Amino acid sequence: MTAALDLLDSLLAKARAAGADAADALLVEGISLSHARRLGAVERVERAEGRDLGLRVLIGRRQAIVSSTDLSPQMLDELVERALAMARTVPEDPYCGLAEPDELARDIPVLDICDEAEPAPEVLIERAAACEEAARAVPGVTNSEGAEAAWSLSRIALAASNGFAGSYAVSHHSFGVSVLAGEGLGMERDYDFSQATHGADLEDPATVGRRAGERAVRRLGARKPGTGKVPVVYDPRVAGSLLRHLAGAISGPAIARGTSFLKDRLGEAVFAPGITIIDDPHRPRGLRSKPFDGEGVANARREIVADGRLTTWILSLNSARQLGLKTTGHAARGVSSPPSPAVTNFYLAPGSVGPEDLIADIESGFYVTEMMGMGVNGVTGDYSRGAAGFWIENGTLAYPVSEVTVAGNLKDMFRTLVPANDLTFRYGIDAPTVRIDAMTVAGA
Repeated sequence: MTAALDLLDSLLAKARAAGADAADALLVEGISLSHARRLGAVERVERAEGRDLGLRVLIGRRQAIVSSTDLSPQMLDELVERALAMARTVPEDPYCGLAEPDELARDIPVLDICDEAEPAPEVLIERAAACEEAARAVPGVTNSEGAEAAWSLSRIALAASNGFAGSYAVSHHSFGVSVLAGEGLGMERDYDFSQATHGADLEDPATVGRRAGERAVRRLGARKPGTGKVPVVYDPRVAGSLLRHLAGAISGPAIARGTSFLKDRLGEAVFAPGITIIDDPHRPRGLRSKPFDGEGVANARREIVADGRLTTWILSLNSARQLGLKTTGHAARGVSSPPSPAVTNFYLAPGSVGPEDLIADIESGFYVTEMMGMGVNGVTGDYSRGAAGFWIENGTLAYPVSEVTVAGNLKDMFRTLVPANDLTFRYGIDAPTVRIDAMTVAGA
């Protein structure tokens, strides 16, 4: 990607010559191929290519960001002029600025996250077709919402006037299907999918489709349980949502604003002893891996929670400066927005018991497979979300349930969370099956 970095270097030189004290620029070049089908009929085959450039300039403590898809020399000159004009008029931000030289990534790791061979459209068609056919073949499946398959390749180049210049490429393969079971008002839907950076790591499409069909059929005859406090078990498909709530609560901007229920808990026990939560941007073939962060800062694997204790906030340069701390290398950005902190491959380490053992002693409880709504208060930790899944009776899944609400407080939920040993990396933010006791389930 030498040409991309040369382009960015030229753009930065223009910005400095025109009056910028500092600047950085991001170029994203992408190719995507997608296919959609329903009930055996092809609905879409699309291919797209694009390039997006973002320039950030700083004059003192003022910054502005402009972006363009036109990379002609004339447009780049206009881009610089527009960015500087904006920077001269915006309010000062005392925390903006580029990274110091000692914070920059120098050794760029090889992460094996790019499968550069573009698949033929027929490959995507075959994946989607096999997935949908297997789902529709499951007895009880009566209709399909469709199957899709996709591939994309993105090349990212970042350069800054502080001397940083780096680039990498990442690919993404995926396919999935959603089907319905039953008839009339008793119909239920479910889905499944597979995704990976390399096509060779995808699951077998027929296996994924069959699993989607079986899940839809299992949901038939759903009912509402009574209201009460019971153990709640989160399937891995939804357990990762708990980590998303954690990531939001320990994000630097939330801490700086004082709007997080964990704002005073750094270094304290937030989870039970033995719980480990990791963020690893360098995981080989990871879905969210990257060799450096969005500000060119060196990133690394971190135990965000170690033996139950919260060890760090998630910080970019701006939020770190607000808190009087050092960045943790978690900046993420687009071409038209400033850097902000975000996790990468974020996961809860597995426990020591199997998922069956996790529910074996539950006389009455709820196994969650789907969640709806975003009823989480980031200031207090209060948690209330719609859910569906299966009722647990005497240690086994007894019958499907739907249209219930699961409620608690994240502080209590984190403290009592128990993970099973079935962690798989499927989503980028991942957790094994987890159990949380004494949550309120509101049903009939």
